[in-house]
Amino acid sequence: MTAEPFRSQLAALEQRGRLRHLSPRTGRDFASNDYLGLSGDPIIAQAVADALARGVPLGSGGSRLLRGNAPEHEGLEAKAADFFRTQASLFVANGYAGNLALFATLPQRGDLIVADELIHASAHDGIRMSKATAVFARHNDVQSVADLIAAFRAEGGKGRIWIAVETLYSMDGDMAPLADLAKVAAKNEAMLLLDEAHGTGVFGPGGRGLSSGLDGRHNVITLHTCGKAMGAEGALICGPRIHIDYLVNRARSFIFSTAPSPLMAVAVSAALDRIEQASDLRDRLKILREDAAEAICAPLGLPAPRSQIVPVILGEDSRAMAAAAALQEAGFDVRGIRPPTVPPGTSRLRISLTLNASRADVAALGQELRRIVA
Repeated sequence: MTAEPFRSQLAALEQRGRLRHLSPRTGRDFASNDYLGLSGDPIIAQAVADALARGVPLGSGGSRLLRGNAPEHEGLEAKAADFFRTQASLFVANGYAGNLALFATLPQRGDLIVADELIHASAHDGIRMSKATAVFARHNDVQSVADLIAAFRAEGGKGRIWIAVETLYSMDGDMAPLADLAKVAAKNEAMLLLDEAHGTGVFGPGGRGLSSGLDGRHNVITLHTCGKAMGAEGALICGPRIHIDYLVNRARSFIFSTAPSPLMAVAVSAALDRIEQASDLRDRLKILREDAAEAICAPLGLPAPRSQIVPVILGEDSRAMAAAAALQEAGFDVRGIRPPTVPPGTSRLRISLTLNASRADVAALGQELRRIVA
């Protein structure tokens, strides 16, 4: 088999400035999603060490429906259901697998998925696998969601409506209007699928996320990623028992995947305890956000950030990547983000505020940014 088709496509990506490379972690952390700095947390690490010492295996040995279902998985799921105040939860390998399971499995033929146009790529991939019809609403536009539902009904659509959004958008740092979307969902007897990937741990009482005000509602399903502010790995799908049971029976990305390590279930369980008691860490992150507003956003004419994600939109791919390279050379790990991750013409620096960086680091980054892009 010739390698030419692959070589020519990679060359085309390089010519357009979109060829990706894996690069090591270097410099001060303004790129990771380790928002609370818990990936190296000694309390979580000790919980894993203790579990290993008492004989908890490293590998699960199979899928959850075969021999891979460990007591640690079930214990975590019970704890997560209680923590997120829902009927049940399901631990899956990561947020990508979680979104594939949700969108490919729960919406049925004849249903309508109304998703925000900027929702995660994993949701788009799950939607492509779904038997339901899908439409995309303008970003954070509640009226657009309502209009798309109304059009579906006017055209004779009888199925259930599924409204899908991120609670906090990973590339823009803005938040979904959850209260208004909940009203639209109630009016239309719709389900809400809420991706809390970047909200869990950082927002809400005890770090339960931006959707915490909708806890336990019969029409709400949330996806809580464990590999970001929780500092571990995996994801928790939380919602009504009937939907979790259906996923166990029908979600192919769950059924046919080897279960996550029981040790990782231990780590996530410990991480839930950490974020519940981490108001001091959330306060420190809020201070970094205020520092970023002063040192980064105000000098560049940008609005103050509402979250720990600060986008600096530069437009052209080449400009964004050159700026990122210059910042990395100066000792700041800031990454450039290009299409197709973001819309054409909106290439940007995605500055991620984490407790792996200090207030002095934020001030120094602001100074360097002004030199490079102002």
